[in-house]
Amino acid sequence: MREFETPILDDHLHLDPRHGRGVEAAKDFARSGGTHLLVVNKPSWLLGVTPETGEDFRAVYEETIETVEAASDVLRGRAWPVLGVHPALISRLVDDRGYDPDTAADLMKAGLETAAEYAASGPAVALKSGRPHYDVSDAVWDASNEVLRRALELAAETGVAVQLHTEQTTDLTDVAAWAEDAGLAPERVVKHYASGQLDGVTKSVMARKEYLETAIEVDEPFLMETDFVDDPDRPGAVMGPKTVPRRVDWLLESGHEPAVRTAHVETPETVYGIDTVATLDD
Repeated sequence: MREFETPILDDHLHLDPRHGRGVEAAKDFARSGGTHLLVVNKPSWLLGVTPETGEDFRAVYEETIETVEAASDVLRGRAWPVLGVHPALISRLVDDRGYDPDTAADLMKAGLETAAEYAASGPAVALKSGRPHYDVSDAVWDASNEVLRRALELAAETGVAVQLHTEQTTDLTDVAAWAEDAGLAPERVVKHYASGQLDGVTKSVMARKEYLETAIEVDEPFLMETDFVDDPDRPGAVMGPKTVPRRVDWLLESGHEPAVRTAHVETPETVYGIDTVATLDD
């Protein structure tokens, strides 16, 4: 039993009741002391959706929202959805389906516009976007950045945050400038799968001890995540749902209560406008 009572938020994971463990993974998180989750929709192609229009993404979002509601029922706190279009979709559209990059980008923007409806109406606290984390042509890179910029605009319009899947980097000051241009505070832009150091936007730090130690040393706002993928074909991929609670215990045992409060109370409030304390046992 941890002596220091705290909410524990995993900022980015996936739950897939159709193919994976679904809510059972959320139960593992809760049994380990986890209280709150941000559940990100899986890429459309992993849920059997081959979009032709922005409306076609709605099935992905609806399934994620249903899963979030079920996860909330097993948590002391609650879960929230993060909805959007995975940036790797552009490669599937261009390489596999023959789209030119600009047309692919238009479809992805339309998918984000559908996601923004859920942000405007309430359930989604962030949009998901980004750009490829692997080598692509200049045309695909430019088109991907246009999709990312549209996500920033939609987040500003609907009053939510943005979670980004990007290349491995410690510098996203370019994206921070685009956020400001769009009217979105850069601290409301989150790089998921981050290390402990990042300039420009808020970092969602992978729950590795060395990354967390760096984040504490840097002493800037951060979040913690596992990027649990909930894929039975990749059982060892990324981190399991028990990891963030266990890392919080390790941080508390190491005397890092202020860092825990930063990652699980203060930064979630600043970025997403969520109150992880008030929603405990709600």
